[in-house]
Amino acid sequence: MRSVEDQLTRVTAAAVAPRPVRVAISEAQGLLCAEEVITENALPGFDQAAIDGYAVRSVDVAAVGIDGRGEAADTADVLLPVVGEVVAGSRTPTRLQPRQAVRVDTGAPMPTLADAVLPLDRTNRSRDRIKVLAPVRSGDFVRRAGDDVQPGDVAVRSGTIIGAAQVGLLAAVGRDKVLVHPRPRVSIISVGGELVDIDRVPGPGQVFDVNSYALAAAARDAGADVNRVGIVGTDPKRLREIVEGQLIRSELVVIAGAVGGSASEQVREALAELGKLEVERVAMHPGSVQGFGQLGRDEVPTFLLPANPVGALVVFEVMVRPLIRIALGRRQPMRRIVSARTVGPITSIKNRKGFLRAQLMRDESTGEYLVQALGGAPGSSSHLLATLAEANCLVVIDPDVTEIRTGDEVDVAFLAQRG
Repeated sequence: MRSVEDQLTRVTAAAVAPRPVRVAISEAQGLLCAEEVITENALPGFDQAAIDGYAVRSVDVAAVGIDGRGEAADTADVLLPVVGEVVAGSRTPTRLQPRQAVRVDTGAPMPTLADAVLPLDRTNRSRDRIKVLAPVRSGDFVRRAGDDVQPGDVAVRSGTIIGAAQVGLLAAVGRDKVLVHPRPRVSIISVGGELVDIDRVPGPGQVFDVNSYALAAAARDAGADVNRVGIVGTDPKRLREIVEGQLIRSELVVIAGAVGGSASEQVREALAELGKLEVERVAMHPGSVQGFGQLGRDEVPTFLLPANPVGALVVFEVMVRPLIRIALGRRQPMRRIVSARTVGPITSIKNRKGFLRAQLMRDESTGEYLVQALGGAPGSSSHLLATLAEANCLVVIDPDVTEIRTGDEVDVAFLAQRG
């Protein structure tokens, strides 16, 4: 029986990352930047008003003081004529003469010689001649050219996950496209003569195809571009044709329901011409029996997962998801592990690493993580999909541990949703 760590080493060594592609910035959200985006122009490109107010020379309003209570001191009134108005987007240069003011909107270009913006609440808000109630210093309420980014600065670094702020910055520096690590293409196939799609009524001995939908959702959650092929029969020729077609268009193929018994033999024989798929026991539960190989001319990583939806999802989480994250260029492909204290006893299978579904909570008074197992112990119903739907984490239990008492600390893989 192969250890989880050995199987993971074998699987991750086969990771296939698609080549970086240049996409529109509107399509880049959530992807990893694959270039250093160097700014060619300053941002902002000109001195601009940071608030609505009056553009002034700070020296012209310095005579107004502020006393210890923050109010205007008894000094001579400072009155400045308002000689114009500049709105955001104005392309007409404006020049300010000494002891004058120009009304400006937020984002408006600053008039020549003006070095500060006097906020509206520091004036009587007149449109002809303002009375200055409090002074400003040089540079107050002004966004200088290049305050955000200077020419030659790196706007977005390679390896940065592109989010809303990065998209905004790319737009601000005039980039309409950016080089990114694209989403790996993953094909999901369900195999089994007992399966029917959810738009049909199951007959005697038939069940709905759960795996192709659940695994497709898990692959999307991991960041993949998913093609849910759906149900494929075990006719060797037909199965080989479909899988071969998916190998051409995919960086990863997942086949569920073909890991044990005669179905596994049929699938492996049908795909033998495409490469070798090894089915073996991995020291984990659930999902001990699983298959992996590299098929086709491009040696595309291909998985065989259990028919049991819970086992299939857990194997996907442990083995397949890291491969997708590596293909995306993520430096940390594994889930975040936190330490939590159990609120009830947990049992595990000897000599197998446990990945048991559970609910992670937090004690409001102490901030400590608490975890409640939902099933998966020996003698329980490990196939119950409902408990997996309730789970927000997996309790990770070492192979040499079989009994965990209430109050013990355990490692927990937090199944946080993307975004």
